[in-house]
Amino acid sequence: MTKAVTDVGEPPRLGLGTKVLYAVGSTATNLKARALSTLLVLFYNQVVGLPPQMVGLVLTIALVLDAVLDPIMGQVSDNLRSRWGRRHPFMLAAAVPYALGFFLLFNPPQGWSDQALVIYLAVCLLSIRVFDTLFEVPHQALAPELAKGYDERTNLLALRQFFAVAGGLGMQLLALNVLLAERPDGTGGMLDRSGYFGYALTGGLVIFATVVISTLGTASRIPYLEPAPTRRITLGAMVREMAQTLNNRAFIVGVLTMIFIAVAVGARNGLELYFGLYFWELKQWQLGVLATISTVGGFLGVALAPVVSRILGKKHGCIAVFATAVLVHITPVSLRLLDLAPPNGSTALLWLIYGEEIINATLASATAVLLAAIIADVVEDAEVKTGRRSEGLLLSANAMFRKMISSLGIFMATSVLAFAGFAEGAKPGQVPDEVLRTLGMAYIPLIVGLYGVAVALLFAYNIDRSKHDANLATLRDRKIATET
Repeated sequence: MTKAVTDVGEPPRLGLGTKVLYAVGSTATNLKARALSTLLVLFYNQVVGLPPQMVGLVLTIALVLDAVLDPIMGQVSDNLRSRWGRRHPFMLAAAVPYALGFFLLFNPPQGWSDQALVIYLAVCLLSIRVFDTLFEVPHQALAPELAKGYDERTNLLALRQFFAVAGGLGMQLLALNVLLAERPDGTGGMLDRSGYFGYALTGGLVIFATVVISTLGTASRIPYLEPAPTRRITLGAMVREMAQTLNNRAFIVGVLTMIFIAVAVGARNGLELYFGLYFWELKQWQLGVLATISTVGGFLGVALAPVVSRILGKKHGCIAVFATAVLVHITPVSLRLLDLAPPNGSTALLWLIYGEEIINATLASATAVLLAAIIADVVEDAEVKTGRRSEGLLLSANAMFRKMISSLGIFMATSVLAFAGFAEGAKPGQVPDEVLRTLGMAYIPLIVGLYGVAVALLFAYNIDRSKHDANLATLRDRKIATET
């Protein structure tokens, strides 16, 4: 059995090595998330040949089913008693099937009917999402246990975001410039099926390696993590505890904020390559430069977030960088719709797009770190009110609501493509202007509306530095009282 902290003494200081080994686990999840949100629709629509609405529907169904699993996984993870603690057994068990599912997703059989391919897509997607949940929910729940201080937690989650950028944007950069690169004779590229074998194999191996490294690399902290409760609990009592734990103002605000962001990100990522290839008519090497810039911006945002948190606090810092990121992001498309943007193919347009990308990626990455820290700070607030430590439940419930609604973003992206009249097998430079204009006209109000509501919701968040420190003090006093 895992011993309580009081049995093994105070935990040693969380060293940089352990922080890095923990954070590297986010590589797997964000590699998967980026692949599903940017490449999957393009691959199954333009390469495999399935209609975009069909792909979007499968993505939506798989995401909703996965979302339902999240709080179940969170509650089970909070209550598991084993020699390896509450979290690590699930994380390690996910490694092989998670990696295999990713490989199979981008290697569908050839010559199958649309109906058979849809079933194949659904099975692969659901498998990936289930095993991602098996790893990601316990992995996320480790962060509040490993780092409890207001600033220490932000720093740990910033490091987690660093590897998330490496996994998501880094893999996309590798795909654009190497694995799915265009050849000098014009063959290859993202619309050529032949490159996806290497892409899927590389992604699967990275997922396997980072899951195993993160799980084994944090195993030394198991004796110092919170133990599972020793009581037995009925299903009815478990449901009541879940409802009591989730009835927290800060948590509700955080979840609603993340829901609107998730819908917007789902729509944005689903349309990202369509804007790059067709709206701006960028060459694939230019998309590779754009991915490089985005990756650099993501790393800059990781460094920016702790600074903003120390100066403005998590809440007001998040509001400031988030609102600025939205305004910067919509600038190039808005200028094009107003006929003020430089023409496609010009150097001035490239500078406009690249400039927007570096600023937006930096601010978006900082926002992601601050939002993760905001949600994590609810853990102690809920424990003060309920007397229970429920990291897995809180973080997985947040993921559940976010996933269930974010599927709407994916569906919106594919619906916008259908509404705009995007044909299967469309070639860059040959899409009618009215189709592209419809795409842009639908995109701006969609993104501004969703992100705008998310920013507004953050004003209602009610945990600042002083309240978090007070929560920690209350929990310390309770612990001392139970030991005397």
